[in-house]
Amino acid sequence: MAEARADADAEGEGAPWPHRESIRVRYHEVDMQQVVFNGHYLAYCDIAISGWMRAAIGWSGPDDGIDWMLVRVVLDWQGSATYGDVLDIDCGIARWGTSSFDVGFRGLVGERPVFSATITYVCVTPGTKSPIAVPTDVRERLAQVPGTG
Repeated sequence: MAEARADADAEGEGAPWPHRESIRVRYHEVDMQQVVFNGHYLAYCDIAISGWMRAAIGWSGPDDGIDWMLVRVVLDWQGSATYGDVLDIDCGIARWGTSSFDVGFRGLVGERPVFSATITYVCVTPGTKSPIAVPTDVRERLAQVPGTG
């Protein structure tokens, strides 16, 4: 389930995040400590950015005129999610480069912070690994993380 605009910022700034994706944690995503296995958080971020790109620019897959590749990730945990929790993942642009962009993510269970991440993506020609400039229409349609723009 996705929302076009996310709830107000947890720090009370009042500014909404550009996109929220809600994911219910499934049983097979939980490890022996009864928390989501760390590798699944990157998959959750991938689901969130795919939903955002679909909603914001009409992206339907790598056969479109734009694709992007992950080149760097920084992920910090503030807590954990477990089986049955609904993890709300907010995302927005944290930085624009010429051919790259950083997306900021935050994951919440209710109002409880679970993780934050910054992922750097490079735009590429679909079907290749050849970098291209971030298209102007993409820059215009994707909004910033609150407080960064």
